Amino acid sequence: MYMIMEIKEKFIAAVEKFIAHLSIHPADDVIARLEEMRKHEDSYLQKTIYDSYFENLKMASELGRPCCQDTGMIQFFVKAGTGFPHLDITKEVLTEAVRRATANVPLRPNAVNFFEETNTGNNLGERSPWIDWEIISGSPEMEITLYLSGAGCSLPAQAKVFKPSDGYEAISPFVFDAVCGSGINACPPLLVGIGLGHNMENAAVLSKKALLRPLGTHHHHPKGAELEKRITDDLNNLGMGAQGLRGKRCVMGVHIESSARHTATIACAVNFSCYMLRRGVIRFKKDLSYE
Repeated sequence: MYMIMEIKEKFIAAVEKFIAHLSIHPADDVIARLEEMRKHEDSYLQKTIYDSYFENLKMASELGRPCCQDTGMIQFFVKAGTGFPHLDITKEVLTEAVRRATANVPLRPNAVNFFEETNTGNNLGERSPWIDWEIISGSPEMEITLYLSGAGCSLPAQAKVFKPSDGYEAISPFVFDAVCGSGINACPPLLVGIGLGHNMENAAVLSKKALLRPLGTHHHHPKGAELEKRITDDLNNLGMGAQGLRGKRCVMGVHIESSARHTATIACAVNFSCYMLRRGVIRFKKDLSYE
């Protein structure tokens, strides 16, 4: 029993530390992309906004505080190896790590149960934290991707199912309407995640997973990669910059994830991340060593 408790505590401590790190420090690829985008802006207003972004991130790191007051709803995307020996305690570990991180980082408590209309105070609640599971046959490891999604990122999100007669040409206007309509709520520059599938929920999950890919990666199919580039270039020609004000670039990139579709549907969903893009990956070996 003591050994089981020791293993569980070691697992919880590692995940809690991971949550704390991501709430304070955006990933390296995000910082590099923001630095690149700042160089392309020449107006005083846009330079001032980017300066404030980087000053905020610097202070968050120095003070050990979250880089945004909205630390979001906590979402885990778990690739669980069938040979990972601690699979049966993983959900309990992730839940307890969220509870502790909320108190210790601290994270802003955001979880409100529907119908009860009460904030739980610890970011736990009905099906929260959200855990998406993928089984990896034969692997002795577990890979956990954490994504902290604030309300501003969720407000512009949309999903729609088109008829085949609408054609793939319907995808770009749908994305543009979402960006131009309420994308400013997500604190541009944005990362735009597009999911293409056979129904609304399938496309929505894919659009969220698109946000988890490293910046600079491309869709595996040449046509998908070309569509990512075309939408990125067109969005960056809108004349919108950081915080939705006049500027030269409003997106860090556009990522598309896709699945097979039904013969009679073209499902499309779009999700957003703000300029901080708080996501990262931790991989556990069976002895709970990690990277």
